[in-house]
Amino acid sequence: MFLFSHLSAGIYSIKKNKAYLTGLRVKQVEMLASIFVTERLIFRLYKPAVQRLKQHLEQGDTVVLVSGTLNFLAHALADHLGVKKVYATVCSQYNDSFLARPVKIHPFNHTKLDLALQLTHELKFKMTDTIAYGNSSHDLPLLAAVGKAVVVRPDANLLQVARKLKWEIVGERK
Repeated sequence: MFLFSHLSAGIYSIKKNKAYLTGLRVKQVEMLASIFVTERLIFRLYKPAVQRLKQHLEQGDTVVLVSGTLNFLAHALADHLGVKKVYATVCSQYNDSFLARPVKIHPFNHTKLDLALQLTHELKFKMTDTIAYGNSSHDLPLLAAVGKAVVVRPDANLLQVARKLKWEIVGERK
């Protein structure tokens, strides 16, 4: 029944299900996420992508991490990389514990584009003056809306689209 109720809610609703966090303490999870990023994840990042990010930061570009990953992971990663603004999946919580409720924000597929449109409006930028990086075909709505799309080790579908549209490709999956 659980699976079917999610399927009727939409094709991507299972990706939004973060019920496995129910009851966990937010502060403890944030601390563990920070340790994980520092001790494990940061060493596994694709170096050419990190170099690009650093170049943007050094040039004074406004860099925003928009990711479907959980916000405590995205913020820990952004802190390590020097990125100040983050939009990531925000889970429901009460009294420092996660709840078994739908996520409040889930930057995924068209929602990433919606957040980028909102942000560019707030910052008084034009979408055509922005660069977006993506690695999944779920990033297509955002990538198609910006002035320059760059794909980084893209999935097969995104790679095919990127080649067709002559977008820059930074690395490929093996």
